[in-house]
Amino acid sequence: MCDYKISERAYTKLIFHAAKYPHQAVNGLLLAEKTSKGSLVEIVDAIPLFHQCLHVAPMAEIALMQIDAYAEQEDLVIAGYYAAPENFYDNQIDKAPAVKIADKIQENFKNACLALVDNKLVTLEHDRAAIQVYSCAGDSARWSKAKFTLSQSAQTLEGVSLLLKRGAMRDVIDFDNHLDNPENDWTNEFLNQSLNDLQKLY
Repeated sequence: MCDYKISERAYTKLIFHAAKYPHQAVNGLLLAEKTSKGSLVEIVDAIPLFHQCLHVAPMAEIALMQIDAYAEQEDLVIAGYYAAPENFYDNQIDKAPAVKIADKIQENFKNACLALVDNKLVTLEHDRAAIQVYSCAGDSARWSKAKFTLSQSAQTLEGVSLLLKRGAMRDVIDFDNHLDNPENDWTNEFLNQSLNDLQKLY
C-alpha cells in the first residue's frame, strides 16, 4: 500500500479545473517523479484534460500521446487520474469511466492513484483538501482509500483559497481549450510558479 504526497502545483491545477467548470464534470492526469521514495509516491503535477466530452476515445488518445511525451521529457511518469463529478453530491468511487481509466494507468504504473474531487469542499473558504485519494492494492483489483498528504498543507489551502477569490481559476487551460485553439498551453506553465508568486499575478 502506498502513501501519496500531492504537490501544491498539482493540487492547485486540479482544483482550478474543477472550479472553472462548476456545472460540468472534469478530468485530468497526475504526474509523479519516476522513482518512488520507498512507499511514498510524490504527485508533482496535474494536466487538465476535458470538461466537455470526457471519454471520447480519439481525443483522449491524442491527449495521452502528447502528455506521455511531455512527461518523458520532464523525467516524470503518468501516475494517476483525477475526476470531478458533474453531480454536486456525487463523491463516491464506482465502476464509472474514471475507474476504468485509472485501471489502464495502473497497468503501466503499479502505484497509480485516483483522486476524486469532493465538489462540496471546493469553496472560496478552502480550509481542507477537497479530494479523496484511492489506490489499487494487491490482487483484488479494487480501488480503496489511500493515505495522502498535501505539500505545505496550510499554506497551500490558504493560497488556493485566495486565488479562487480572485478568479484565478478562469485562466487554467485544459485539453479541450487546446483543441479549440492550439495556442492554448495545456501544460499551464504559468501555474508552475509557487503560490506566493502566483498571488502577485492576481
